[in-house]
Amino acid sequence: MELDGNILHIDSLIAVTIGIIVLFVGKRLNDGIDFLREYSIPEPVTGGLLFSILFGLVYLLLNVEVEFNLAARDILLVYFFTTIGINSSVRDLITGGRPLIILLLITVAFMVAQNLVGIGGAWLFDLPAAVGVIGGTVSLIGGHGTTIAWAPQIAENFGIANAMEIGIASATIGLILASLMGGPVAKFLINRHKLQPDAAHIHDAQDVGVSARDCDKNIGHLDFLNTILAIHLAIIIGSLLNDLVSGWGLSLPLFVTCLFAGILLTNLLPHGFLGKHGIKWPTRAPAMALIADVALGTFLAMSLMSMQLWTLVDLAGPVFTILALQLVLAVLVAIFILFPAMGRDYNAAVVCAGFSGVTLGATPTAMANMAAVTQRFGPSHQAFIIVPLVSAFFIDLVNAVMIPFFLANF
Repeated sequence: MELDGNILHIDSLIAVTIGIIVLFVGKRLNDGIDFLREYSIPEPVTGGLLFSILFGLVYLLLNVEVEFNLAARDILLVYFFTTIGINSSVRDLITGGRPLIILLLITVAFMVAQNLVGIGGAWLFDLPAAVGVIGGTVSLIGGHGTTIAWAPQIAENFGIANAMEIGIASATIGLILASLMGGPVAKFLINRHKLQPDAAHIHDAQDVGVSARDCDKNIGHLDFLNTILAIHLAIIIGSLLNDLVSGWGLSLPLFVTCLFAGILLTNLLPHGFLGKHGIKWPTRAPAMALIADVALGTFLAMSLMSMQLWTLVDLAGPVFTILALQLVLAVLVAIFILFPAMGRDYNAAVVCAGFSGVTLGATPTAMANMAAVTQRFGPSHQAFIIVPLVSAFFIDLVNAVMIPFFLANF
C-alpha cells in the first residue's frame, strides 16, 4: 500500500483481502435484509456496491483516489470458468444444442436493437450516433475490455474527445444494473409460472455455490485437493490451447480456452481411468461448486468495489438516459421473447437471469445472477453451460463485426 500524491495504490494481496471482506459484508447484509435475499441479489454485488460508495466518499471528503492492483482478480476468473467447463457433460451439450442456438440468435438480434436504442438516446441529446454505439454493444455487451479497445479509435475517427469516459461510465453503470436486474427477473418468472427445477436434477449439487440443503455436507481436505488438481490440469491444457489458437491469428481470452479444456477433459477421459490411480474426477462435486462460488464471488466483489463512481458524475445526463432505455429493452426481451422461446420452464427462467447479466454487464455478472437464483430455487445445469458459451465466445466474435458496421453506417 502506497500513497502517491492523492492516489492510494493498494497491492494485489491487500486487494484480494479486501475483496474477501466485501464478500463477508455482502453475506451479512443479504442475511439481514429480506429484500436482498428475496430478489436473489448476489452477495458480492451487495458488498461491492457498498464499498465502492465508501471509497467514493473517501475521494469526496479527503480527495484521495483508491486504486487497486487487480491482477489476482483475473486469475480468479480463469479458475471460475475452468470449473464450469469441468462440470459440463456431453449430455448437457447435446440437450443444450437447440436452446444454445435460440439464445445466440435472440442475443444477436438484441445486440442490433441495443445499438439502435443507444443511437436513439444519443439523438435525444443531439450527440453523434457513435456515442450511441458506445452506449450500446461497445460498453454493455462488450464491457470494459471492449470499451478500452474501441474508445481511442472512436475518439480519433469521430471527434469524440471523451469517448473513453462515456464508455467506461456506461460499462460501469451497466454492470450495476445487470447485477441488480437478473434476480428480480428470474423471481418474477419463477413465481408467476410456478416453476421448479427438473425432477431428475433437483437433488444434484449446485454448479456454483452450496445450497442451503447441502450446507451440512462435509468437504474433506482430499476432496478439496483433488478438485484443485483437476482445475490446474485444465488450466494448463487451456493455456496450451490459447497459445495454439493465438498462432492461428485468433485472439481469445484465457478463460475461454480453459473453459473448453475443462469440457474436453470431463468428456474425453476414459470412465474409471483416474479411479484406478486413486483420483476421482470432480465433476459437479460439492468442492467444485464451493471453489466456483468463492472464485466468482471474490472476482465480482473486487470488480465492483474498485469502481470509481466519482468519474460518472459529469456524464450522468446522457449516460443515465441511454442506460434507462437499455434496461427497459433488456427486461422486455428477457420476459416476453427469450423466456417463451426457451420453453417457459425453470431452465428458461435461470437463462433469463443470465441474459440480464450479459446484455447490460458481463459474463461473470451473468454467472453471479444465475448462481444467486439457483442457490435459492435449485440447480440448472443447462443454463450454466449455454450462457457462458454464448456470452464468452460467440458474442465477442459477433460484436467485432457489428461495432464497425454501425459506426460506418449510422
